[in-house]
Order: sequence, then structure tokens, then C-alpha cells
Amino acid sequence: MASGEETEPRFNEVLNQEFPSVLESVDAAEAEVLKAAEKSGFDEDSRHDISMAFRECMVNAVVHGNKYNRKKTVRIRIETGDAFRISVLDQGEGFEVHEVPDPLQDNNLLRHSGRGLFLMGAFMDDVKVHKADPIGTEVVLTKKIPPRT
Repeated sequence: MASGEETEPRFNEVLNQEFPSVLESVDAAEAEVLKAAEKSGFDEDSRHDISMAFRECMVNAVVHGNKYNRKKTVRIRIETGDAFRISVLDQGEGFEVHEVPDPLQDNNLLRHSGRGLFLMGAFMDDVKVHKADPIGTEVVLTKKIPPRT
């Protein structure tokens, strides 16, 4: 490899599972995320951050994405390697992230819309949102894995 070339991040899939679009699924999926985060070496505070971001994302997928439709699922994929990555994919209509109101603007302070994405960004190192093909929204939450001591 030539000097200055970036290498592709390496990831190993830890979980790839569908959950029904019910709020009870949030706890079950969160338990899987926390197990994987602990195995990846995150301390209690970091696991709490991951948990808060994931819960917000999963609730959004069930409530706003799939609108509680029991015929739809939320797919959770967890990958570890150079970082800890959680993908949350719903089967909803999708949305444009730039259309979500900024919860920090004065006229939006009392609105509920936009807070979830803001919180995910506060707790994770990176958050990417895009429309999935053919339907749905995929949110990818990434947190750097701490060095092993």
C-alpha cells in the first residue's frame, strides 16, 4: 500500500436480526446492543451513551418509521472492528434529514421533532441517516472502540 492511502475499515458482523414493530422490541434489541458493546470493551458510561442513542433510534423506527405496523420489522445489524457500528433499518416511508427541525432553534424548543437525531449525535461519534432502497430509513450509529488496556 502506498504511503497516504487510507484503508477500508474492517468490521465483523455480530448481529443481524429483525424485530417486530412493537415497543417491547426496544428492550430486547437494546439488550443485544449492550452485550455487544460490553464485549467490545466499552466502559459503563460509554455503554450508557450507546444505549441512549440506540433507544432513541429504535423507538423512532417503531413509532415514526413503521408506525407500529406489526407487519413491518426493524432490522438491527451490529458490526465491530475498527469501530462499533449499529445499523437500524425500518420499513417506513422514509424522510429527509434536512427537513427535520433543529431542536435548538428558539421556535422549535417546545417541539418534539428533531430531538432524537440531536441526542443520537450527542451520544455517538457519527450518525448517518439515509433513505433505504426500495423503502425505509437506515440510521447508522458509530462509536470509536476504546483502546484495550
